[in-house]
Amino acid sequence: MKTILVTGSNGLLGQKITERNLHFKQFNLIATAKGANRFPSSEGYTYAEMDILNPEQVRLVVEKFRPDAIIHTAALTNVDTCETERELADALNVTAVKTLVGICEEFGIQLVHVSTDFVFDGLDGPYDEQAVPNPVSYYGLTKLRAEEVVQEATCTWAILRTIIVYGIVQDMSRSNIVLWAKGALEKGEPIHAVNDQWRMPTLAEDLADCCLLAVEKQAQGIYNASGKDMMSIVELVYKVADFWGLDKSLVKEVSGASLNQKAKRPGRTGFILDKTIRDLGYKPHSFEEGLAVLNRQLGL
Repeated sequence: MKTILVTGSNGLLGQKITERNLHFKQFNLIATAKGANRFPSSEGYTYAEMDILNPEQVRLVVEKFRPDAIIHTAALTNVDTCETERELADALNVTAVKTLVGICEEFGIQLVHVSTDFVFDGLDGPYDEQAVPNPVSYYGLTKLRAEEVVQEATCTWAILRTIIVYGIVQDMSRSNIVLWAKGALEKGEPIHAVNDQWRMPTLAEDLADCCLLAVEKQAQGIYNASGKDMMSIVELVYKVADFWGLDKSLVKEVSGASLNQKAKRPGRTGFILDKTIRDLGYKPHSFEEGLAVLNRQLGL
């Protein structure tokens, strides 16, 4: 049985990889994150504290467990924070990747690296894997720089680009757009949702499965790993309202520019998923199916 090491295991995607691997019992899993383990159970895998900004600690953990593959989910993903705290964004999104690439090369470890649709400008989505990146935010730029570091690696590597990951874990340190919209509408709070940005939201379980498939298939290269339904952000919010029977009159359509966010967002991204479906056996849920998964997990 292969051993996989997951960075950022306390995050939504990291916890879902642990959860899915416990279900399928496919790999010997080493979950790593900065600080204490937040996964609700400690059975069936190993947790090791590892700060990706500490190269010595990363090396010690890798030397101890000698994984066959590293799935790198840890990153600074807050787009506006990346715009204003550029040194931190560089450290977490680029320098940490250089550390991992060096160690993967040295020990012959496969690297599965999670990236984003924000490497594109959103002028002509949906994109295939050959599309030329052109980020419009500093977050997108750091993720593109990380991709470039990975693509130059001499170890086996796969880059999985994804879009708006949503889902539920028991200890949610951060919300996501689906839970935010549902929570606000349930409280009767008005929502401003943009009508000029289009995405393909991704169920966290689907992306976790794709990460595991990339290891299983010894994937090499870039793969698109998002949901399969394209929609504007306001359409996404309307679909959430419809699914849970909430008041859509609370939703106000606005332009992205009117929000005065620190970082610019791409207009229409989205991905062509044919390669990932064909080569890895990726099977993304529809958005409605994804909401039904969340509904079951919430016990509703």
